[in-house]
Amino acid sequence: MNGTLRALVVAALLQASAGASALDPAHDNPLLDSGPDPWITKEGQVFYYMGTHGDRLAIRATRDLSKLAEAKEVTVWRPPAAGPNARSIWAPELHRIDGKWYIYYTAAASDAAEGQEDAHRGVFVLENSSADPTQGTWHDRGRLATAHPGIDGTTFTSEGKRYFVYSPYAGPDSVLAIVEMSNPWTLVGNETIIARPDQAWERQGGRQILEGPEFLQGPKGDLFLTYSGSACWSDGYAIGLLRAAAGANPLDANAWSKAKQPILAKNPAGNVYAPGHNGFFHMADGTPWIIYHANPGPDMGCTAKRSPRVQPVHWDAQGRPVLDPPAGRAPAVTP
Repeated sequence: MNGTLRALVVAALLQASAGASALDPAHDNPLLDSGPDPWITKEGQVFYYMGTHGDRLAIRATRDLSKLAEAKEVTVWRPPAAGPNARSIWAPELHRIDGKWYIYYTAAASDAAEGQEDAHRGVFVLENSSADPTQGTWHDRGRLATAHPGIDGTTFTSEGKRYFVYSPYAGPDSVLAIVEMSNPWTLVGNETIIARPDQAWERQGGRQILEGPEFLQGPKGDLFLTYSGSACWSDGYAIGLLRAAAGANPLDANAWSKAKQPILAKNPAGNVYAPGHNGFFHMADGTPWIIYHANPGPDMGCTAKRSPRVQPVHWDAQGRPVLDPPAGRAPAVTP
């Protein structure tokens, strides 16, 4: 490669990195007009985006998040016509683990009676050994053997051990539970319920719900789990926070403490309502960012109108995550 070509390549990479890092949440949000349960994984210079479609799993790849809408959407998997994972394909997460790609997603059984779907929901895993998750073959690793039916699975590591967190249905509540993993598709040991919807803000919309757990490592070694509280059709749907001190056992329910108020909630002044179901990713400079969905107006419910938004995560003096009030473009006015 000659000097001129090398300079052009370096400049292009820097421009892509700078463009992604220079996102203006108030101007660039939402990234797409529709995108419930959004997720971003960054590998090298590429951002991989996924969201709920209901009937399939699809990935967009881009080097510039401000141009996510221009990225081709590639359908990588469709559910079988019948079986335990045939319906309601929700909340996909793309993870790079030990050189392979894994997608964790929620699904319901085809034989679930109408109104009884929750009892037949679970979290399933796909595996792909290709370097590019939009290529290659996705192999079905089956349903994770959770103690309860549930939704919204995620995974993280701490001190050399891998853990799985999800939102099981426990009586009238949706709670948060954690269990150890021996590999990306196998659970070992007993589950521990680490949080219940015991705050007033977690009981909006007529349901007592905690869902969408997501992991974030603190700068002082603390473990953080965000989650979405209340019914997704309520404008009071918001993002809460759990914390475990550095060195704590994540399987110990007493290790986790809960913030009394959400860290991200509706902001009518910023055209953001019912923000929730988030994920985290890191920019090239190491700064953590959050992605979440929200409605651009009030009383819009839990539909495909929910759109993906991003903004940076800040840290306070104690090493806890802090988020600016969410903001985005005003919705277009239909004549």
